[in-house]
Amino acid sequence: MEEVREKLAGQEYVCDRRLATVVYLAVKLDKPVLIEGPAGVGKTELAKALAAATGRSLIRLQCYEGLDEAKALYEWEYGKQLLYTQVLREKIGEFIGPTKGLREAAAALRDQEDVFFSENFLVERPILQAITSETPPVLLLDEIDRADEEFEAFLLEFLSDYQVSIPEIGTVKAEHPPVVILTSNRTRELSEALKRRCLHLQIDYPSPEVELEIVRLKAPGVGEVLADELVGTIQSIRSLDLRKSPSIGETLDWARSLVVLGAPSLNKDLIEETLSVIVKYDRDAAKVLAHVRGAAESKDLGQKEPTGEKQNEGMYEMHRSTHKHAH
Repeated sequence: MEEVREKLAGQEYVCDRRLATVVYLAVKLDKPVLIEGPAGVGKTELAKALAAATGRSLIRLQCYEGLDEAKALYEWEYGKQLLYTQVLREKIGEFIGPTKGLREAAAALRDQEDVFFSENFLVERPILQAITSETPPVLLLDEIDRADEEFEAFLLEFLSDYQVSIPEIGTVKAEHPPVVILTSNRTRELSEALKRRCLHLQIDYPSPEVELEIVRLKAPGVGEVLADELVGTIQSIRSLDLRKSPSIGETLDWARSLVVLGAPSLNKDLIEETLSVIVKYDRDAAKVLAHVRGAAESKDLGQKEPTGEKQNEGMYEMHRSTHKHAH
């Protein structure tokens, strides 16, 4: 498990021993992994990091409502079949020439269907690509909760035996099982049948310590003071009742933005000016602004002189109370 952590860290992916254990077991047991959690906590990035760390190719299928077998598994290249039919028209005429009647001609053509329904005319989609790959890839079925329940049912054979059934050809089984990672943002509950076939991993927003480590790793231009204040602020914002809490990716975007702006530390005005980097909805922005201003006012009140004169505002320190709450 420590080797897994080291290899993932080499791809700038920070994980704990629990996550490393699930990844290790998935590879050793040839079991798919279902990763659930809020958007932006590193589920998709884990698949990318694992592929890079193990030298495997990454095959990704982005799921959506209405996704079917033709987009996920295979489809026939009808244009190519039609072209071949036109080219072989004379040969087809010669072949059915000796037949008597339409039924006999149709029966003769049916006997030759495998010519036009062979692998030469098959367009492989992500799942079939993963099964037929000579070297086992990492197959990412991203946001499986967005697909329909019928698509979940279709996946069961593949997740159980790493094989699929193609009516015109037969069963295609992987010689070398791929590493399969399914992600879900939990927009709906997945079926028990699908969950039984997978190892399960729940990933939530990181602790302040882990998020600070991620920021230092992926945004090296951020100073220690700014990184500490930024992570504390993000953690505090996530405690609010928001439609969409800031993801780790948005934390990193904010850190890089502040580096570009040359900010040595955070203050209320700077947070308000750059809020659009981490907050995507107007209602959420209003809540965050009220939270930030309230925290700043509390700080100002605490800094008043005995005479009642207000001191200068100074730097924003909301992260201190956040760390106390987090611990």
